[in-house]
Amino acid sequence: MRYFIQTLGCKINQYESQSLREAWAARGWNESPDPAGADVVLVHTCAVTAGAVADSRGAVRRAGREAPSARILVAGCAAQTEPATFEVLPGVAAVVPQAGKAGLAAWPEVSLEPAGADRRAWPAFSITRFNRARPILKLQDGCSHGCTYCIVPRARGAARSRPFEDIAAEAARLLEAGYREIILSGINLGQFSMPDGDFWDMLARLEGALSPRWQGRARLRLSSLDPGMLGPRALAVLATSRMTCPHLHLSMQSADPGVLAAMGRSHYGPEMVLDFLDALRGQWPVFALGADLLTGFPGESEQAYRATLDFCSRAGLSYAHVFPYSRRPGTVAAKAAGQLPKDVKKERAATLRAAAQALERAFVERVAGLDRLVVAVEGRDPGAGSSEFYMECRLTSPSPVAPGGLLPVRPLGARDGAVLAEPLSEPLAGPVGP
Repeated sequence: MRYFIQTLGCKINQYESQSLREAWAARGWNESPDPAGADVVLVHTCAVTAGAVADSRGAVRRAGREAPSARILVAGCAAQTEPATFEVLPGVAAVVPQAGKAGLAAWPEVSLEPAGADRRAWPAFSITRFNRARPILKLQDGCSHGCTYCIVPRARGAARSRPFEDIAAEAARLLEAGYREIILSGINLGQFSMPDGDFWDMLARLEGALSPRWQGRARLRLSSLDPGMLGPRALAVLATSRMTCPHLHLSMQSADPGVLAAMGRSHYGPEMVLDFLDALRGQWPVFALGADLLTGFPGESEQAYRATLDFCSRAGLSYAHVFPYSRRPGTVAAKAAGQLPKDVKKERAATLRAAAQALERAFVERVAGLDRLVVAVEGRDPGAGSSEFYMECRLTSPSPVAPGGLLPVRPLGARDGAVLAEPLSEPLAGPVGP
């Protein structure tokens, strides 16, 4: 059996696709480089916006044209939220609900929607390798928050967390396989829980399990965080961590309390976040800080928009992902009063992006002035990778370290939005494993 997987959307979709890739390979199936050569095509869809659903639908249609004899499987968030959209498309053999997606590992021998399927149960996915140099480790799924603009609770179900023992075992597997930077990811890490603590307790415990062998030789990177997670426990764990990359990415969305309340996100505010960042700078003198910003939300005034624009510099962002609000059918905000004209949303997004890009250029210059960086290698010829500060690094010579490994480098300056650096011959510090 030959298969092809096309993945749209988030890091969690990428992780789950890799898990299915490994399961199918273990059954003797072979991966095709394109749909035309496949017997089975899996399209792993996204539903975060109406545009993402349209892109998913287009991907399924293309698969039907390019592989007319293949059986097409449609999974992911769009398959969950609007299955009828895909059931009528040519070549579609099954539209798989989220509760049945893990069953694809044994398809077609098992049902993809077993009787009594529980969307609150932890989905049975795991990986031993990744198709990129920096693997994702999934430790949380679903969301129970219910932001007014977001379809994710309907698409992914309620929040649920992976058992710590499974998290630690998978991290160890990936490190043993040669990967040296692992991205800890979930749908909403703020809703991670375990019997004896929250996300920060998990991070401290995970580092405690890994550090005897891997401190100084490997690192952990945190994926997007809810700003409501930033408190005394977060500060204490990050201040003592020796394996966590100095990089936070916040799902901030807005810095105006009124807009945050309309979004259903009044559990944090800009001043709370700024106070935390000031305290963190006392522990991490240099760290990368990214944010997701959503502008043009219904009812967003010029003053509210300006509050978010001012926040970018006050917080010291090093980059931002900026999105103009677009109506997502099936959400509360799609029917809210005060919808803004498209040109206003577009202009505000452009101004925010320009401000973020200026801050990013300044941060790249700052990082380029440091004495030493450690790069997670993603390419050898030409040498390239990502520094601990989430900045692209381009090497002056091919990397002596294979992709997935860590390489000490000396920054030489900034060029075209990246840090130019030369490899160092010194080995990484830290204990040596067996």
